[in-house]
Amino acid sequence: MQGQISQADIARATGLSRTTVSSLIAELKEAGMVLDVDARPVPVRGGRPGVQLVLSDPSRVVAGIDFGHSHVGVAIADLAHNVLAERVFELDVNRQAVQALDRAASMFVEVLEAAGVDRGSVLGAGIGIPGPVDRARGSAGSATILPGWVGLRIASEMEDRLGLPVQIENDANLGALAELTWGAGRDCSNFAYVKAATGIGAGLVIDGHLLRGASGTAGEIGHTTLDEAGPLCYCGNRGCLETVASGPAIVELVGPVNGERLTLAQIVELASAGDLRCRRAVADAGREIGVAVAGLCNLINPERVIIGGLLSRAGDVLMNPLRESIRRHAVQAAAEALDVRPAVFVERAELLGSVALALLGSHERRMAG
Repeated sequence: MQGQISQADIARATGLSRTTVSSLIAELKEAGMVLDVDARPVPVRGGRPGVQLVLSDPSRVVAGIDFGHSHVGVAIADLAHNVLAERVFELDVNRQAVQALDRAASMFVEVLEAAGVDRGSVLGAGIGIPGPVDRARGSAGSATILPGWVGLRIASEMEDRLGLPVQIENDANLGALAELTWGAGRDCSNFAYVKAATGIGAGLVIDGHLLRGASGTAGEIGHTTLDEAGPLCYCGNRGCLETVASGPAIVELVGPVNGERLTLAQIVELASAGDLRCRRAVADAGREIGVAVAGLCNLINPERVIIGGLLSRAGDVLMNPLRESIRRHAVQAAAEALDVRPAVFVERAELLGSVALALLGSHERRMAG
């Protein structure tokens, strides 16, 4: 699904001259069949110009729903990939599954009204959850991460509430879709997106498509074993990456400051501002993440690694030791050709990814029909 494309890309794909393409596009614009749009849902410094061409179909939209650990987000976007309206509501999603589903359904109505769109114009919805997904059942694949969602068929529940076809994905895969559609992976067909926050996971894009694996757990690098004698992980193993580099591990390492335990967001902010203890904790996490990413690079040899999640806000404090660790632990040919860069999206990554998932689903259904 291209969604949007430049005149230069059309010329390359069709073999037509740029003059011919320009003339044809001008006629389509005059007929109201093609529009110029800004390809970026938020301003981005540098990079390619944001103006792209899209087919005009303002009557059809899709919905994206993001269930975070502590919030529900809902967005509406048109088929030109423009986000028309979005809302976020704070909620203990981990343990209040039914309430979260009901809240998402009511927010869906709110964003439709805000966008001025009729319910009948919505083609489908994409849903994201912060953990492994059992795609066959449309449910959460880990009772440890989402204890209140055990046995709940999330996709079916939302289909009943919305009256729409629904697809479900994990948060790291949605981050990868967001970066592929609008962000740092837009010009790249082989990359790994690493979400480093409360947990650590990766979304893998191979030849422009998500790699999910046989049971949907591809990219679970947070459970790469770094030390067989290390701390116990909630997955039951010892010394997983998440035991030393996840948000809770970093918070535990830094410990109380002036009698109060800091949040991961505060630690990242202090690290960026120069606090030595916080900088060391974030840098150590970067080195450990780099070891796991190096193994990933040896396996799939991506062109690019995109680092997202809250930890990416620490910038070079995280990125420099992470890059150095990849150089040390990956095979030389893979490391030398690798481009490691921060993600374009952090807070909105999963919500935008759920929109991209819905757009992809609507395209696949049209092609199948």
